[in-house]
Amino acid sequence: MKGIVLAGGAGTRLHPVTLSVSKQLLPVYDKPMVYYPLSVLMLAGVREILLISTPDHLPQFRSLLGDGSRLGLELTYAEQPEPRGLADAFVIGADHVGDDTAALVLGDNIFHGPRFAEILERTAADVEGCVLFGYPVGDPERYGVAVTDAGGRLVDIEEKPARPRSNRAITGLYFYDNDVVDIAKNIRPSPRGELEITDVNRVYLERGDAQLVDLGRGFAWLDTGTHDSLLAAGQYLQTLEHRQGVRIACLEEVALRMGFIDAAHCYTLGEQLGDTGYGRYVRAIAVEHGHPGVSDDLF
Repeated sequence: MKGIVLAGGAGTRLHPVTLSVSKQLLPVYDKPMVYYPLSVLMLAGVREILLISTPDHLPQFRSLLGDGSRLGLELTYAEQPEPRGLADAFVIGADHVGDDTAALVLGDNIFHGPRFAEILERTAADVEGCVLFGYPVGDPERYGVAVTDAGGRLVDIEEKPARPRSNRAITGLYFYDNDVVDIAKNIRPSPRGELEITDVNRVYLERGDAQLVDLGRGFAWLDTGTHDSLLAAGQYLQTLEHRQGVRIACLEEVALRMGFIDAAHCYTLGEQLGDTGYGRYVRAIAVEHGHPGVSDDLF
């Protein structure tokens, strides 16, 4: 499976903060926002990832993430000069996807919940058609909404309905078979000239090849589009990390646990982060996985 992180847009709702920096590079508590969607793809076992952003912001992502080799990844980059819809990611990323299956995650989406890695790995291993991820919300009229029958089978998709028939919002995480590239290239642009991901999903639905994974209770799907929601997301993650003693979406830890890097390399990455809480955490994780460490001051 090939992965795509769509991290474009101007982040206008967060101006003036985003006048000179990509929204997806803003901190969400203790790490850049883009770490969270990257960790989702990594937990699904995806190592070849294309990051799409604006020409102005791509150098910032390259400076932060490089070619991904430090994390056992192959990261490449592509430009989306102006917003052209989410499905445009598969037009831009056609060569990257090649003849493989594909996962798209939006660069400002944060997911956290029990057995998430297990769900992702199992789903990514056998993608037929498209797989959407639903999440219950109190204001479904703001989202694309998944409608299911009594057996939980996806039967309809409504885009920002005035009277929603379901409270299951379709999140910014999508798994597709290889047909998605041709479908995205052939859908009709919206009146705004954008390629809508809902139109792609409806093609699969009409074929009978769309399914919904209901994330349900116990999961968190966080919005970071406004100053208030960005702050709330940071506070939520701060509370979890302090209470549980873990760091959510720590890319070095995910890479180690997924077998992309070994404990020695993880420890080196922790050393490069210096005498910071994050660096000490990465070194401690490496020690837990067999690295001998150099002292007892990791915790």
